[in-house]
Order: sequence, then structure tokens, then C-alpha cells
Amino acid sequence: MKPLKRITLRALSSIDMNIKKNYKLFRKVQKIITPPPRVPYRAFDHKVMTGDREIPIRLFIPKENRKDKVMIFFHGGGWVTGDIDTYTPVCATLAEATGHTIVSVDYALAPENPYPIGLQDCYTAAKEIFQNIGLLGATPEDITLIGDSAGGNLAAVVSLMARDKGEFMPRRQILIYPATYHDHSIHSPFRSVQENGEDFILTAERIEDYMDLYVPVKAARKTPYVAPLIADDLSAQPKTLIITSEYDPLRDEGEAYGKRLRSFGNEVRIFQMKEALHGYMNNPLSSDIVEHTIEIINLFLSE
Repeated sequence: MKPLKRITLRALSSIDMNIKKNYKLFRKVQKIITPPPRVPYRAFDHKVMTGDREIPIRLFIPKENRKDKVMIFFHGGGWVTGDIDTYTPVCATLAEATGHTIVSVDYALAPENPYPIGLQDCYTAAKEIFQNIGLLGATPEDITLIGDSAGGNLAAVVSLMARDKGEFMPRRQILIYPATYHDHSIHSPFRSVQENGEDFILTAERIEDYMDLYVPVKAARKTPYVAPLIADDLSAQPKTLIITSEYDPLRDEGEAYGKRLRSFGNEVRIFQMKEALHGYMNNPLSSDIVEHTIEIINLFLSE
């Protein structure tokens, strides 16, 4: 990385942005700074019922729906920020670039809705889509789970839950710089937490703050439904694509998850995006990296 860029990132990373105190402000700022989509798109809003609550979902239909296939998208934001509006540019781009219908799930956010509420929303929405897939003109084999960051964590965990419950099973999953472990303190076993945990916008301290909001009791984080990397059994999982970022505290745990999946006999592809930071999918300044990522996704979907 060029020295000037490194200095700039270090300065930005040092700004005190206490997510635990200011998460509502973060949400407002995200909505203000979200750029308009760069591609034309058609979108339809729907709701999935779960008990006495509704889970909003948004369908992004590409101009040419070439494959009648679907990706269920879980957005990032540390389980605390982000929604279907702030991720509209990402989902519109994915729909147009892959020819897939993207179903973006607006799951409940922490801390108002701590674990496992948001996870249950994701599972319920995915199950509803699998069980009513005829409405989208596809088959269960044509559904892929996809998510970035916390959304990558949720996609991985929904696949584990699907296997455990036996109610449906995605054929593929795409995990973009996913969180897969429960500890990002100085005691983390992963080198990337120490190497990239201070100077690259998403700091290790902020990840710990997000975890504090999502799963307030630390002992409760030591479950595969929070940290899928620690699962005793990772067999019978979907064909998996994992994409990590070079300068990301989560880099090593994402790649470690892919290796563990592979050790249980699953088919896995792992790519590390050089010079990339965490969160690049919704960063307009990272368009070249996003384009390369979409090329990798399309290759994976075509296999």
C-alpha cells in the first residue's frame, strides 16, 4: 500500500467513533452518504410474516433475467447498521451483473433486537423463499445465499441452521469478508486482527463493540450460530465462495472458515482481494475491486 494512503487511513481510523454510543447516528449518516445506484434496476418490496412481526424484503430484478436464478442477500453493518435502502446500490449492481434476482432481507438490528432475532429473521425469510420458490420462477437448486461482513456471517449460519433443521438447503453460498469467529481482542488467534486491527477503518475495537451490541453476553458468543468457525461439524454445507480483503481484521478467520469447510469435504473457493479494505462492496472508490469481485462471483455461479 502506498505510504500516503496508509497515513490517511491511519488518521481516519484513529477518529473516536464509539458505535455503542452512536449507532443511531451511524444509521442516519449511512442513509445520507449512500450514493445512488450506478445501474438501472427494477425493485419490488414485500414482507415476510414471522409471528406478529413483518420482515421487509426487496426484490431486485435485472433488465435481462437470463437465468431465472435467485440470490438471497444479507447485508453487512455489524448486525447493528445497514438496511435494504443503504444496500440498494450493491444489490442493484449484483442483479444486473449476474442476471440473478436479488432478494435483500431487512432483518432486525441489534441492540434493539439482539441475537438471535436478526438471525431468525434471515432464516425465516430464506425458508419462505425456498418453500415458495415457484413465485420467482426458479427451483431450490437455483438459490444462492450471499452476504458481506455481518451478512456473510448470517449467510454461513443460515446454511448451518438449514442443515440442522432439515427444512431446506441452499446449493451455494457466497461469503464476502465474513465474520466467523467470536473474539477480536488482543487474544484473537488470527494474525490479521493484530496486523490490520488499528489502521484500516474497521478496527478490532469496533468489531468488539459490534459484538457487544449483537451478543451482549460474551459467553453466549461461543456457539456456531454466532461463530460458525468453531462448529464441531461443518459437513453437508453448500458449495462455498469466500472472498476476503487483504487489509481487513477479518481476513484470516474468513479464510480459516473456508479451509475448515473444505476439511469436512465441502467444495470451497477462496479468493483474497489485494489492496482491499473491509466493506469495499459499498464503497464507490473501490469500483475496480468490486468489478473483479463480480467476475469471481459470476465464474463461481457458472461452475
